[in-house]
Amino acid sequence: MKYIGAHVSIEGGIFNAPLRAKDIGAKAMAFFTKNQKRWEANPYTPLDIAKFKKNLQTSKILASQILAHSSYLINLGHPDKKLREKSLAAFIDEIKRCEHLGVTKLNFHPGSHLRLVTEITCLNYIATSINKAIQATKNVTLVIENTAGQGSNLGYKFEHLAHLISNTTNKNRVGVCIDICHLFTAGYDFRTPKKYKETWSQFDKIIGFDYLKGVHLNDCKSDLGSSIDRHASIGKGKIGLNPFKFLMQDHRFDDIPLILETSDPTIWAEEIKLLYSLE
Repeated sequence: MKYIGAHVSIEGGIFNAPLRAKDIGAKAMAFFTKNQKRWEANPYTPLDIAKFKKNLQTSKILASQILAHSSYLINLGHPDKKLREKSLAAFIDEIKRCEHLGVTKLNFHPGSHLRLVTEITCLNYIATSINKAIQATKNVTLVIENTAGQGSNLGYKFEHLAHLISNTTNKNRVGVCIDICHLFTAGYDFRTPKKYKETWSQFDKIIGFDYLKGVHLNDCKSDLGSSIDRHASIGKGKIGLNPFKFLMQDHRFDDIPLILETSDPTIWAEEIKLLYSLE
C-alpha cells in the first residue's frame, strides 16, 4: 500500500501538523520539529505533546508514516569542530523532540565540506556525528536524504549514502530518503522504463531497499545533472509524469512515507489524488 502525504506547516504549534495533513487527504506527512531557521527553540510542553497525539489520531495517519525533517542549519560534517558540535547538539535535540512525539523517523541532509576538507573527510565527520547522535538517543531512525549536489553538499551519490551507512555502528537506527528532484539533478535518469530499472537496480546494489525509509516526491524545474535544486509540481517539470507512474506501480515503495515537497502547496490535495490514480 502506498502512503502519500506532504511536508506541512507547524505554524501555530506542532500539534497543527496532523490536521493540516488530514485536510489535504494525506496518509503520510512530514514537518519540521521546530523553526528550521533558528538554532534554539522552546521545548514542547506536555500540552503540546498531548494535542499532537490527539490530532494524529484524528488524522488517522500512522506514526510509522511520519517523516519529520531536521533544520537546514545543521551540518554534521562541518570542517570546524565547534560548529560541528553545535550542529550535533541541535540534531540530538531534534531526535529527542521526535521521541517525545512518538515519531520514529527523522530526515536530515548529510552535510557540507564547504570546500575546506575533502569529501571523504567530511563523510567521516558525518558518520561520527551520526554515531554520537545514536548513542545519545533511542528508537528514532535517522534518515539520510540524498542531495542535488549543489554547492559543497554531500549525499549526491548513492556511494556517499552507502559510506555513511557502512560506518554507522547501529544500522538498525539508520536509513535513507530519496528525493526524486535531487536524484534527477544529481545525474540519475529514470524517465524511461529501462532507465528507471537501471537506476533503482543501482540503488539496490549500492545501498539496498531495506534501508529506504521514505521518498520525497518532487518534479524538477532544472535539467538532468544540473545540480540545481528547484522543485516543481508533479508532471510539470523536466522529469514528467511517467516516472511517478512507474514508482506508484512499484511495490518496493509500499509502506513508507511518500512526501510531496512540490512548489505549490495549494494543489497538494490534487497531486495526492493524481498520484493515487496512477497505481
